[in-house]
Order: sequence, then structure tokens, then C-alpha cells
Amino acid sequence: MNQILRQHAEQSFAEELDALKQSDNRQRPPNWTMSPWAVATYLLGGRLDNGFEVSPKYIGSRRLIETAIATLTTDRALLLFGVPGTAKSWVSEHLAAAICGDSTLLIQGTAGTSEEQLRYGWNYAELLSKGPSTQALVQSPLMRAMEQGKIARVEELTRIPADVQDTLITLLSEKSLPVPELGTEVQAVRGFNAIATANNRDKGINELSSALKRRFNTVVLPLPSSADEEVAIVSKRVAELGRALDLPAEPPALKEVQRVVRIFRELRNGQTEDGKTKLKAPSATLSTAEAISVINNGVALAAHFGDGVMRAGDIASSLIGAIVKDPVQDALVWREYQETVIKERGDWKDLYRACRDHD
Repeated sequence: MNQILRQHAEQSFAEELDALKQSDNRQRPPNWTMSPWAVATYLLGGRLDNGFEVSPKYIGSRRLIETAIATLTTDRALLLFGVPGTAKSWVSEHLAAAICGDSTLLIQGTAGTSEEQLRYGWNYAELLSKGPSTQALVQSPLMRAMEQGKIARVEELTRIPADVQDTLITLLSEKSLPVPELGTEVQAVRGFNAIATANNRDKGINELSSALKRRFNTVVLPLPSSADEEVAIVSKRVAELGRALDLPAEPPALKEVQRVVRIFRELRNGQTEDGKTKLKAPSATLSTAEAISVINNGVALAAHFGDGVMRAGDIASSLIGAIVKDPVQDALVWREYQETVIKERGDWKDLYRACRDHD
């Protein structure tokens, strides 16, 4: 497992999951590996009665996470909705890992996702030689989740064509999947449910039908409410990624993380932190996930092409790449921000010079 680039949540945090299961004496819903309270503790972190520390996987509103978990104890599916980079997929994975110990029953939504990928397909060699049979049936992750009483995950639901999306209506309401070719059906075992994610910034998304929306309880995951919260999220994930990738560099200085987060928040909000200067907003979403990527890339540059200490020059190119998505419009926004904000901050002169060197 040491050679795996990215382990599944249930593998990376196996020790914490085991500790929670052993100390959890609260009521568990059918087929859940732990109680809703323990799932929330796993996501949000906390200290167990035996002194064991559970690390937070999500930094944000406790009530949102509790609402998401409570939804999964009912017969309603869960839709995690919000702008890109608000940890929807991350939360989905960790919820599945904690609830059923398996986060791999995943369908990745794209414009090319077909009905067969949601329902089932066929091994055509078996089908042609022997006709329709259980041996020729290729189960989808959703079908396996139904049979095993586990959580199925559907990523980027609104990127799936509308007619394919509607395949989920019967599955989520009737909790059964007909297989007319075999004259049978798969009925969901207790514990089965689904978590879907969708973001509201995609161009050309497929709006969910009202019938499908009624099958979900929607929880909107917001951007971090404060700069301190966002800095904490970025610092934590950068540290975790640095360990996973064995980057031979010092952890980034807090001031560098704070600068990147401040830049992202100011451009996102269209004004400086003190509210005195109005700013043009770029076309990029400038999510927390992108801030993590900028810092992580700066750490990698410092590790492999510097002295192991991340400085302004190491984050400048990644910062520009994250902000300037449109080479005309965004370039003007970024240049104006450099000249009116970065240049005027006395302790940001090094970042101003580094960014100008990359122009």
C-alpha cells in the first residue's frame, strides 16, 4: 500500500475508523459500521473517551454535516451542492467510508455517461454465446450497493444527460432495479443509499428534473466563512499531501498560506479585505481546492528546484495560472490587482516582484 499514490479514505484513516467503531456504543442504523454520532466525529474530528484524537476531515459547519448524515439514515438520497472546490467529493468519500467502510462504489458523471453505467451492462461474449444470464450481467456500482446495503456515490450528477439522470428516479423511489432480460429484479438491502454531488458553476449543465430533485435532500456546502477557516483547511491539506508525496521540503510558512488565501478571497469577493478598494472579479472560481494546489505546487518547486523553503517566487507562477484562465479578461484583472493592491502592501514587495517577473 505504500506505493499507492492516493489511498481510499477507508485505507488512509483505517486506524481512526477502527478506534471509533470500538468506542462507539450508540445505536447504528441497519448495515452501518458505526452510529451517526461516530460518523460525524469522524468527519469533524474530536477526542474519544479513551483519549484517542480523531482528525477533522471537514472544517466547517457541524450542522451541515449532521444534516447530511441524518439524511442518509432515511430513505432519501443526499445531494451535496455548491461551487467548485467546496469539498463535495471529499465529504462524499468520507461519508461512504465511515458508514459502510467502502467508498469505491462510484459513478463518475460525464456528458458520455450512459444508462447502462447507472443500471447494468452485459458481457457481450457471454451474451452471444449463452444468451442473457446472471453470468453475462455486468453490475454497475449502484446495483452492487443495492445488493450489499452500501452507499453508492454519483459524482457530477448535473453533467450526466437529463434522460440518463432520470434512470435514478425509480431506483431511488422504489429501491429496486428491474432486469427485464432475466425476468427478475434487484431489491435494495437495508443500508443502501446514494450520495450525489453537483456544482453550480458548470457551463452546459443538465438541470435536474423536479421528479429527481424530490428524491434528494440537498445540502449546500459553502465556501469557508472566514479567512482563518480557509487558512486552516489549506494548511491541513497541504501538510497531508506533502506527507503522501514525500516532498523533501519544509511545511509552507503560515504567512505564505495567508497571502494566497487572502488574494483568492479578495478577488472572489470583488473587494479588498478592509472593503476600501473595489476589485474586478476574474472568470476563475478561485476555490479552496485551487489554493491548496497553488501552495502544494510551490512546495514542490522549493523542494526540487530550491533550498526546500517555499518563498514568493515559488508560488507566483502557480498563482498566475490559477487566476488567469482567460488570457485577455483575467490578465487585465490580475494586472490591476497587482498594481493597486499587491504593490501597495509594504510586506508584499517580494510577491509583487516575483509576479512581475512571470508576466
